[in-house]
Amino acid sequence: MSSDLFDPEWVAERRRATPAATLTRRQFFRVSGLAGGGLLLSMAMPGISEDAAEASVFEPNVFVRIDPDNRATITVSQSEMGQGVRTTLAMIVAEELDLDWSRVSVRTAPANEEKYGRQGTGGSASIRRNWTRLRESGASARAMLVAAAAERLGVAADTLETGDSHVIDPASGRRLAYGDLAAAAATKPVPDKPSLKTPAQFRLLGKEHPGVDVDAIVTGKAIYGADVRLPGMLYAVVERSPVHGGSLKSYDDTAALKINGVRKVVTVPAVGGSTNVHAGVAVIADSTWAAMQGRDALAIEWNAGPHGSENSAAHSQKMHELTSRPGEATVNRLGDPDKVLAAADDVLSATYEVPFLSHATMEPMNCTAAVDGDRCRIWAPTQFPNWAARATSEALKIPAANVSVEITLIGGGFGRRINPDYAVEAALVAAQADAPVKVTWSREDDMRHDFYRPAALHVIDACLDDAGMPLAWRQRFSTPAIRATYSDKVDVDAFGVGESDGAANMLYRIPNRSCEYSYLDSGINRGWWRAVHTTHATFAVESFIDELAERAGKDPLELRLALIDELEVDRPEQNEEFPFRPQRLKGVLQLAAAKAGWGKPLPAGHGMGIACGIDHLSYAAEVVEVSVIDGKLRIHKVVCAADCGPVLNPNGGRAQIEGGIVQGLSAALRERITVADGRIVEGNFGDYRILRINESPLVIETYFAETDAHPTGLGEPSVPPIAAALANAIYAATGKRHRSLPIEI
Repeated sequence: MSSDLFDPEWVAERRRATPAATLTRRQFFRVSGLAGGGLLLSMAMPGISEDAAEASVFEPNVFVRIDPDNRATITVSQSEMGQGVRTTLAMIVAEELDLDWSRVSVRTAPANEEKYGRQGTGGSASIRRNWTRLRESGASARAMLVAAAAERLGVAADTLETGDSHVIDPASGRRLAYGDLAAAAATKPVPDKPSLKTPAQFRLLGKEHPGVDVDAIVTGKAIYGADVRLPGMLYAVVERSPVHGGSLKSYDDTAALKINGVRKVVTVPAVGGSTNVHAGVAVIADSTWAAMQGRDALAIEWNAGPHGSENSAAHSQKMHELTSRPGEATVNRLGDPDKVLAAADDVLSATYEVPFLSHATMEPMNCTAAVDGDRCRIWAPTQFPNWAARATSEALKIPAANVSVEITLIGGGFGRRINPDYAVEAALVAAQADAPVKVTWSREDDMRHDFYRPAALHVIDACLDDAGMPLAWRQRFSTPAIRATYSDKVDVDAFGVGESDGAANMLYRIPNRSCEYSYLDSGINRGWWRAVHTTHATFAVESFIDELAERAGKDPLELRLALIDELEVDRPEQNEEFPFRPQRLKGVLQLAAAKAGWGKPLPAGHGMGIACGIDHLSYAAEVVEVSVIDGKLRIHKVVCAADCGPVLNPNGGRAQIEGGIVQGLSAALRERITVADGRIVEGNFGDYRILRINESPLVIETYFAETDAHPTGLGEPSVPPIAAALANAIYAATGKRHRSLPIEI
């Protein structure tokens, strides 16, 4: 198994062949091949011809290529950001095609929506959306190879078998390599409905496999966006408006232009709409260091704009005010919770609050762009390359067909790299240079100009019936909606439906319930953070269920199991293909509890907490065991049970679950973005704390409750329950409720 990650020797050879000093911008475009994808970052395998018309090469569809040497190349159309998508998607094709996995290479496709379909990577959707079409692409290729072999051997196709990149005749023992059949197979018709394997026939899927990029990553050969090098390239950094929505008043670049290596200082216009590029001043130089020194020497005055007075304390105060009265929009209502609560003798109320969060990806934002007239080429660690291409064409006012995007490996995405702002910004800078330009963001740039997970506040009121079961539940909440960052108008009802995933559609049977939303206006950019809305909604719901269980004198696990039923609300709308299945949620709860030893006696100062949820169509439940002794928290164990249907690569699946748990714990215990005077206060990991190794769980155990269903995803479902499970465990250990994040012991 090998990866197509860029060959440093090839890069060095091209650098020697084309000295930077003699390469003009137009020559660069001629070398790079804007339309064809032939430069080093096209991810073509060294040693494999790029002539698609070569007769001996078998390319039955856009995902499969088999060469005469019996090597196969599988093209993956999704972005790799550490979630293992290049491995698992390639495994799907290789499984149906019966390829020798050791002779498979994986190629990442450039942006081409017409050719590859939707290439956006997010929402735990890569496997779900590609499962059927990749299986069919592999099965079609296998059928064509078998047809070619049957013709050569003079036997019926249905008597032949396949395995390890060979067609096999069991009767005679003859074996024909796919590479030897490539030319003949290319002449066979593509089957309309190829026969797919049954799960019992799988040889690759469901087995443990390391990532295809592991060797390149650990040996430093992997190419991330920050590693891109092009002939004649210049480097740039941008000083952006410190206030989101601010504008440039004036600047003096006299001192900056005196810095050795600084070539040019240019302005970056703000781009609104759904792109949200900040107004800025860019310093273009011979090196990133020179550009940074030049930026430090700039004298800039900013106009703060309409959001210059925003601050976190005012945000919190306003959300408390908004949730103290009926919501601006009612997302859904069953029965009459207001009437029942007004008549109840005992109403339990609680308020849960969470702050803005940064994505804090290990690799800060960066992008390399080259612009020549009405043509632009981009190399970016992007989750949504098609959006980046469209937004760039709009910003540069050039035809969309003239913008190409090559996708590098991504050093962490978590939703941040869905946004195209950093790609558009790089193109705007490159358009003012005479060479390709790499724009690099510092950690402070990245953290202070993110698209943040919104702050949120939930107020829940509930009462119990005579049997101790919830009779009424009213949830009022407020956030600065994500959708408002990308919308020209305020639509509170639509915002409420979008923001209430995990709240309005919470999974428990309560005869009188409602969910009400009020919009907090803010100029701080918001965006999709791993698991999105359920990160705050599930924290509130799953913490409050525990509080109700205590009031009723019931076991938290048993109360959950008793209340999980068919979902009755219609907003947010259920996915028609993957409707809620109560038994699947009960299944992960019971599995996690059993594996964790729920209910067992614990030492003094220890406690267990449980929580569950659904995120992006997959089910997860978690049990956390902690101790709090002398004021010190120790997370001893986290047990997670997840149901995403069949698990295609358990190794990758566990990594996704474990990563989600650690990131969720980091948000629960450490992370907070603070706003003061319209500016983000935190700039680096000294003040934006993330979970340290010594604070992480001593043990994480993952169990899969595999059900016979279409596979969904594992990138996000372990994140939402973890904060509530942790808070519930701390309460069990200490008797103290924590209703605000991050938790302070």
